[in-house]
Amino acid sequence: MKMIKKIGVFVGALLLATGVGVCQAADATMMKVAVVNVQQVLQQSPRVVELSKKLEGQFKARQTKIGDEQKALQDELDKFKKESPTMSQKDRDDMQKKVAADRSDLVKQVVAYQQDLQKEQNKIMSGILSDLNGIVSTIAKAQGYTLVLDSQAVIFAADGNDITKDVAKQFNSKS
Repeated sequence: MKMIKKIGVFVGALLLATGVGVCQAADATMMKVAVVNVQQVLQQSPRVVELSKKLEGQFKARQTKIGDEQKALQDELDKFKKESPTMSQKDRDDMQKKVAADRSDLVKQVVAYQQDLQKEQNKIMSGILSDLNGIVSTIAKAQGYTLVLDSQAVIFAADGNDITKDVAKQFNSKS
C-alpha cells in the first residue's frame, strides 16, 4: 500500500503541475476539465495487487534470510553477554570481533536488500505511471477534455467530469 500512495501522490502532483501550465496557456472559459482519483484507481486495482504480490514473492527469500540472520546475531549477543564474565580476555576479544563482523555483514545485506527492493519498486511504478498517464490522455482526448486533474487536488468538481471509472476499467484490463 505504501507503493500505491507514492504512486498516487506522484501522479497527482504531475497532473496538477501539467494542469496549472495548461490553465495559464489556455482561455479558462473554453476549457473542459475532468478529474480522476488516481489513488482510488491504484488501491482498487487487481493489477497493482498482483504486481505487489509478485514483488513480495520475489524478495521473500532474502527477507526471511535477513530475519534469520538478525535472530542469529541476537542469539550470539545474548550468549556473549551471558558468558563474557567468565571468558578469558582473548576469547572475549575474539567473540567481540566476530559479533562486530557479523553485524557489519548483516548491515551490508540489509542495505543491498533495500536498494534492490527500491529499484524494483521504482521500475514497477514507472511502468504503472506510464500506463496510467497514457490511459488518462486517451480518455481525455476521446471525450474532449482540455485538462485532467487528480481529484484529490480539487476542492469541487461536477459529477459528470469524473473519469475515474473509465480510467480504472482500462487500467485493469491491461496486462
